[in-house]
Amino acid sequence: MGVPLSVVVSLLAAMGIQSKLVRFKPLFRLSYFIPVVATLVAVAVIWRFIYHPRFGILNYILGWFGIRAIDWLGNPKWAMPALIIMAVWKGFGYNMIIFIAGLQNIPESLYEAADLDGANARQTFRHITLPMLTQTTGFITLTTLIGYCQFFAEPYIMTNGGPLNSTLSIVLLMYREGFKYWRMGYSAALAFILFGIILIVTLIQMRFQRNYELL
Repeated sequence: MGVPLSVVVSLLAAMGIQSKLVRFKPLFRLSYFIPVVATLVAVAVIWRFIYHPRFGILNYILGWFGIRAIDWLGNPKWAMPALIIMAVWKGFGYNMIIFIAGLQNIPESLYEAADLDGANARQTFRHITLPMLTQTTGFITLTTLIGYCQFFAEPYIMTNGGPLNSTLSIVLLMYREGFKYWRMGYSAALAFILFGIILIVTLIQMRFQRNYELL
């Protein structure tokens, strides 16, 4: 859930900043990148106040539309989506910078030729932008997926894996089993399973990228 959302948000932000209609581009790049370098603990504490069921600004805004307050971090249905939204906001700026670099490497002549052929914005995005960003998108997807496989600080600080273990990630489970219950063997086994998952995903991504380069 978090990987495609993060990739899409990063791509949209990069395309928005690269638009010729946008002014003060360095200011927007800086604004979007600030959460990346912010301390995760401080960010998590701030988002806990944002998600507060009674005093949080998010529920206050939802109240304008007649929506009842939601216990974001106390409801098993909403806890994980709430953490994912925070994680996307925290990290999309890094992927955005990479997408901007990929967009800047696309020859402008391709867009000029498409404009002369009468292609609209949707066709240009589908047949020029996306194909030219295939390798960049693959790299970002892989690194983002690895990052979400190592999802730890957000649930540890904000929910401690609750409620009802709905936000218990594999890394948090490793930490809990190894350093809380002292089941080091079980924790080590989880670490090897996580390593295997990341290795398999990386090999699949490298295979797709190699096949693309041969086309």
